[in-house]
Amino acid sequence: MNFLDRCIAAVSPGAGLRRLAARSGIQAFEAAEVTRTHKAKRQTRSADSSLQRDAESLRGQARKLDEDHDLVTGIFDRLEERVVGGAGIAVEPLPLDHAGNIHLKFAAQIKDLWAEWSLRPETSGELTRAQMERLVCRTWLRDGEALAQLLFGKVANFKHLHKVPFTLELLEPDYLPWSYNDDSKGICQGIARDAWRRVTGYNLLKRHPGSALGFSMSVDTKFVPADRMLHIAYRKRIGQNRGQPLLHAVLTRLADIKDYEESERVAARISAALAMFIKKGSTDDYVVAPTTAGKDGQATGARSIPIAPGMVFDGLLPGEDVGMIESNRPSQFVESFRNGQLRAVAAGTRIGYSTATRSYTGTYSAQRQELVESQLGYDLLQHEFIDYWSRKVYRAFVEMALVSGVLVPPGDVNMDSVYSAVYQGPVMPWINPVHEANAWDQLVQSGYADEAEVARARGRNPQELKRSRQAEIESNRAKGLVFSSDAYHKFYGKVTLNADRPNEKEKA
Repeated sequence: MNFLDRCIAAVSPGAGLRRLAARSGIQAFEAAEVTRTHKAKRQTRSADSSLQRDAESLRGQARKLDEDHDLVTGIFDRLEERVVGGAGIAVEPLPLDHAGNIHLKFAAQIKDLWAEWSLRPETSGELTRAQMERLVCRTWLRDGEALAQLLFGKVANFKHLHKVPFTLELLEPDYLPWSYNDDSKGICQGIARDAWRRVTGYNLLKRHPGSALGFSMSVDTKFVPADRMLHIAYRKRIGQNRGQPLLHAVLTRLADIKDYEESERVAARISAALAMFIKKGSTDDYVVAPTTAGKDGQATGARSIPIAPGMVFDGLLPGEDVGMIESNRPSQFVESFRNGQLRAVAAGTRIGYSTATRSYTGTYSAQRQELVESQLGYDLLQHEFIDYWSRKVYRAFVEMALVSGVLVPPGDVNMDSVYSAVYQGPVMPWINPVHEANAWDQLVQSGYADEAEVARARGRNPQELKRSRQAEIESNRAKGLVFSSDAYHKFYGKVTLNADRPNEKEKA
């Protein structure tokens, strides 16, 4: 308060207060002021409090749209393809020996056991690992989270389907009740945490709350320790306990698109029906039409006008005229409105507009830029999935394989590196294979990349690629086949062949 403000306040306290209020309003952020045109809505609740009330509604809406909305189904389909892919997340074991080199023999043993386990990794035995990962990924992004219980060793009334006694029990997030809260025990929304917010366990329902089979009003739960549970959650705030659907910010927009398209579709059907009506004149001119007998024997005055190509109709009564119901639907602005809304949906779901609409128009540069930016979003989700799910599953598998004695490491293996591995999901496809192949070739030749990096950029396992190439080259040489892919023939083949032949002078 300056000297003038103090003088005014001394003479007129009300005027001084209004002066200070006006100065405060001038100095405040414009966006923080509540005006007639700016409501300045705020979110002051914690993440858990916000989700406590709204999460189940958001999840239910997202599931319904995935069932009925073609665009939403397509979005999740494409996210499955780009985050996990058809073959699932590839795992390349990288155990080391004491010298720091990759122990190829032990890595091959792990890979063989992992491949055998991947055929039936979950309790039902119906899904392969790739199928399981795609289903978990879809549940995670659509519902906001997914769960799995880790079954180790001997389990009552259950038999493992592979050598390694380790299996996953997949669970929808509904098994983790939102309403289970107990501050005295550190339980928030079914998850138990200690004083440092470290998860200690999960309180799971013994049956799905939405199941019509064996429904019970009682809440029957079981406690599962944290080291026997996998919980992958889509979080947006620090300290958030549970996950929220990927579509949480675009649910209203997607529902509006569906409703609008449905209205236009119905309007187009009505417009295409060629509906007519009969206009009647004054009562003086009007003549009652002859009635016909209905199914119940009662007279009916319904009339119909036959429509045929080239017809001439002369059946109007005095005072009647025929009119047609005209419609300007569908609107010429349907596509532009829909595309505008879908651009906003794509922006809120980490997916490209062209991918969401399956409409690939525009220049080569624009399409490539969109693909590159979309791939960044896919890569982020992919790394999230690997961190939350794939790495934990693989490490639990290796641990159980060692504990059960199925996997016995050789003496020269560095045990600190037993769990080391490279995880790889789908990579960005090449738009112009010729240009990109030449670019990679130049990077390798200049030393800025290696062959393993190129193989992974193509979605291949470097060690598998080398073994395949070696077998192919050896087979071709044994059969006397020469291909440009084997540079040996270009640099050494002729020299070796000439060297193997006896010298003509020596023969003489």
